[in-house]
Amino acid sequence: MTDPLDAAAVRRWSRASVRQLENHRAEIDRLNVFPIADMDTGTNMAFTFRAGDDALHSASCASAGEALTVLAKAAVLAARGNSGVLLAQLISGMADAAVAAGRLDAGALAEGLRRGAAQARAAVADPVEGTILTVARAAADAVPAAARTAAAVATAAVEAAAKAVVRTREQLPVLASAGVVDAGAQGYLLVLTALADAVGAEPSLEPLSAAPPEAGSALPAAAAVPASSARYEVQFLLEALERDATLLRGQLDAIGDSVAVAGTGDGVWNVHAHVDDVGAAIEAGVAAGRPREIRVVDFADGAVARGTAPDDTGVLRVVRGTAPPPAVVAVSPGHGLARLFEAEGVRVVPGPAPSVETVTAAVRACAAEEAVLLPNASQTTGVAEAAADQLRGEGYRVAVVPTRSPVQGLAAVAVHDRSRSFDDDVIAMAEAAAATRYAEVTVAARRSLTSVGICEPGDVLGLIDGEVVEIGRGEAAVALALTDRLLGIGAELMTVLVGSGARVGLGRLIADHIRGRSPLTEVSVYDLGQSDYPVIIGAE
Repeated sequence: MTDPLDAAAVRRWSRASVRQLENHRAEIDRLNVFPIADMDTGTNMAFTFRAGDDALHSASCASAGEALTVLAKAAVLAARGNSGVLLAQLISGMADAAVAAGRLDAGALAEGLRRGAAQARAAVADPVEGTILTVARAAADAVPAAARTAAAVATAAVEAAAKAVVRTREQLPVLASAGVVDAGAQGYLLVLTALADAVGAEPSLEPLSAAPPEAGSALPAAAAVPASSARYEVQFLLEALERDATLLRGQLDAIGDSVAVAGTGDGVWNVHAHVDDVGAAIEAGVAAGRPREIRVVDFADGAVARGTAPDDTGVLRVVRGTAPPPAVVAVSPGHGLARLFEAEGVRVVPGPAPSVETVTAAVRACAAEEAVLLPNASQTTGVAEAAADQLRGEGYRVAVVPTRSPVQGLAAVAVHDRSRSFDDDVIAMAEAAAATRYAEVTVAARRSLTSVGICEPGDVLGLIDGEVVEIGRGEAAVALALTDRLLGIGAELMTVLVGSGARVGLGRLIADHIRGRSPLTEVSVYDLGQSDYPVIIGAE
């Protein structure tokens, strides 16, 4: 492994960290009994690091310092929960050290661990031992001054952190009562383990040395009493001067607990607190600067509510303790098609040419952390990609499945499975869309040269996968010719979407033709309501 580390090594560590946190998210959630047993620490840490990773993989970075800076800033802005805020500060410390040193060698890596531990502790109004703060400091302090390679630094950090994680249940009575280690500390150990993998280190201790409770097992009664008695979790981004953010930390500590205020270094702060008076917390934020992206969790019931911040600077978004399912957002050119998508739980954006703002607003309205966008037309793909880039900057995880026709969108939705991981689900949807051939019937608006000859205005054109393959005078004849071409590929399922401009009975005519030519092919016909095309046919 090259030492000092480069931007590629940071990317490997980032991706490995996301993978570790995602793989053990449910286990860490079950460990979560402090500061309140809301069972979301693993979810929050995974979401936070994933936001940073998404930003990193969308950026062009020439050095490890640049890569860590992008990763850290995105993580701070997207951080969820107390654990997410502290994790983002641990990453920020590493970024600051790498930038200050101009490289990320063993010395800068060790300094980054120390800075991260200090910054995370400084972000908290009342640091508590037996938490991620304790483990971060133990990991940083264990690195020997004589360490000359990144692998030596990572080895010492992981081995010390693993021992410190086990000791957390001796340091906090609520952990001892529950028989578990601190959830945030366990999550940070996974991040350090990913770092060790990225630099080629081989720590001698098993990282997951303290097994979490079995799924569904009840915690002892003492563990159900939260260290925090506040009813609400309030979190928001704040644009403010450093002195005002520091004052806010104290003000929030006076009215609540679990207070953390972490900055990006350019005047934006991620503010977190547990309080009983939500209004007072938000008003304190308004007095300190300009709050936005306000989120409130009601620990009593996890109810979802929406509203507006007192100064109308952001949307009041309340989320549940568990991660919401991914959203699927599809562009629909007609009412009939919209009903098909909505029946499958898909949020619809009216087409055929929506704006970037319309698409991003649709995703935000879903209250999901992950989203799949289905443009359903080649000319809409650019809009979907621009919307995805904007949403990723806000901390969402977004994938665009490049559906070039509504029938490809329907095929993708048909295999959508919320029980799968986000990546696996996106892959399955993309494969289903790619396996669907699509044909369209339209009318030429002007004289033009096509791949099968010259067409005149008023000619009926038949396209397959965007290419003109038929020129005729009647839409029925062209539609049936396209159908025969699609049947020639051995289609098992065919979907016929009929637009408002099609002749009456055309959909039934096509269906009867398919059944007559290929009795084993399943066929469905739907009225699109509105469409740029009289007929769209899909073949899977």
